[in-house]
Amino acid sequence: MSEQRRALVASPTPPAQAAAKELADVHDWVSVQDADLIVALGGDGFMLQTLHAMLERRKPLVPVYGMNLGTVGFLMNEWHRHGLDDRLARTKPFKVVPLAMTAETMDGEVVTLPAINEVSLLRETRQTAKLEVTLNDRVVLPELACDGILVATPAGSTAYNFSAQGPILPLGSAMLALTPISPFRPRRWRGAILPDKARISLRVLEPSKRPVSAVADQREVRDVARVDISIDRARELTLLFDPEHALDDRITMEQFAA
Repeated sequence: MSEQRRALVASPTPPAQAAAKELADVHDWVSVQDADLIVALGGDGFMLQTLHAMLERRKPLVPVYGMNLGTVGFLMNEWHRHGLDDRLARTKPFKVVPLAMTAETMDGEVVTLPAINEVSLLRETRQTAKLEVTLNDRVVLPELACDGILVATPAGSTAYNFSAQGPILPLGSAMLALTPISPFRPRRWRGAILPDKARISLRVLEPSKRPVSAVADQREVRDVARVDISIDRARELTLLFDPEHALDDRITMEQFAA
């Protein structure tokens, strides 16, 4: 990997900017557009921003190696200034397959966005959202009264999904989590684990009275009438990790965190 053209990107936070200055003279960095590999400095949020920017702007997609200058750093490696060439040579790749969200608004506008962690639908007002849930063209819940609902990938299952009491999905499980947010009716429904080939459609009932927004990771579409969600295998992403990082083990151990 030492011969690959590398780009260096950093979060605007002071720690990440300081680290970027330390690495500025370590390697001959190129632009993101010309790179074979991207080194990202920041936290998990900045990693998601970097991956989304790559999904939107360039082909082919290139591997990303992150170093944590944020808080949790779940998707990042430890920050070290020295030994970058050796670390990159020993990395293990991990594939992330994003979701594709196609949202139709009440005005008929159609917006398609990728989501690496989750797609969530959320009520916009004090009125409870009412949703019809369809799986592979079959209506499985004619009416779900709730604050919202989300679809999470394994990589995102420890994020918003876990906070909403959804299941943690092991990496490589080829599953998606369908998790309600504060469900009111039906009271006993707590969500579902679905194969990742599933096609999920969520239709908003009474959208004028009970408006709902759709969010693909951090990007929001307001006043949606219908949202279709499926895996986008054509845009597979690659994250690089140090051998000792063991992302799959970290995800498993999140189930036992206090």
